[in-house]
Amino acid sequence: MKKFMVIGAAMCMVLALNSCKSQESAYKKFYEKAKAQEEAQATTTQTQQEATVTPLVTKQADQTTVTNVDNTPVRQEDVTLIDGSGLKQFSVVVGSFSVRANAEGFQQMLKQAGYDAQIVYNAKVNSYRVLSGTYDNKSQAVQSRDAIRGSKYDSKGQAWLLFKN
Repeated sequence: MKKFMVIGAAMCMVLALNSCKSQESAYKKFYEKAKAQEEAQATTTQTQQEATVTPLVTKQADQTTVTNVDNTPVRQEDVTLIDGSGLKQFSVVVGSFSVRANAEGFQQMLKQAGYDAQIVYNAKVNSYRVLSGTYDNKSQAVQSRDAIRGSKYDSKGQAWLLFKN
């Protein structure tokens, strides 16, 4: 009986090991697929290399600074003066707040820095605008806006011009 059990176990082991062998056909299919992809990629690369490319012509650029004040965008809003010395035609807006106390805090910070800061209210959008200055003509307002941009009072560079209705 022991002989039959040993022989049976050996047969089971041979069958188990024989069935775990990888099939050569599986490797062959994978190899052929990879080879086809490699050839397709090589053909694409060769086609790209053979394409005619027009060379760039480099030219020396003249450096000029163009300041066209007339094209500077201006927002037109109907605002009411809340705190300040008085509005002129053009103003530089450096902050917009929905809470008046926040606008007043920012105004005080600007005043301490030497700006003629003022607060106006736009009832249509329920927003308090903090102005760093107000001017009679657009070119002065543009110069002031450009000067304050990049400073800690307009770190995001989002100062804009307001034309009072």
